[in-house]
This record gives sequence, C-alpha cells and structure tokens, in this order.
Amino acid sequence: MIDIKRYNIYGHLRDFGVPSSILDTVFENDEDAQVLIDAWQALMADGNSEDEASQYISEMIFKELDLDKPQSEEDEK
Repeated sequence: MIDIKRYNIYGHLRDFGVPSSILDTVFENDEDAQVLIDAWQALMADGNSEDEASQYISEMIFKELDLDKPQSEEDEK
C-alpha cells in the first residue's frame, strides 16, 4: 500500500523541481526517507505551509547535491 504522507511529500518536491530520480533514491532507503519526512514535519510544525516546506527542502537538496535548480516560467517573468 502506498504511504500517503510519502506520496504527498514526493509530489510537492517534484512541483519544486526535484528530479524524480533523486526522490526515488531517497524514498527507496527507509532511513533517508525518514530523515526527509522528519524535516518536512518539523517545518510544518513550525507553521510553514506545504509549499514553503517544499521550497526549503528542495533548495537544500539542490545545494547539498551541487545541482542547478531548473528555471520555472515564473522565475523568468
């Protein structure tokens, strides 16, 4: 059965440009997935919206992996 919490986080991070290959790798490892889920829940508990949590975590992923964040159409406006 699909874990709705994981699916929700996965979807939000995809919306913020995190490649599915990276997310698949994280979620395939239960320990890594739990770190990500804990970080997400901590941000939500601090009063952040799902989008704010996704933005923060996606920025951390791009920084830690030294990847360029894809440009969105909104960034170009």
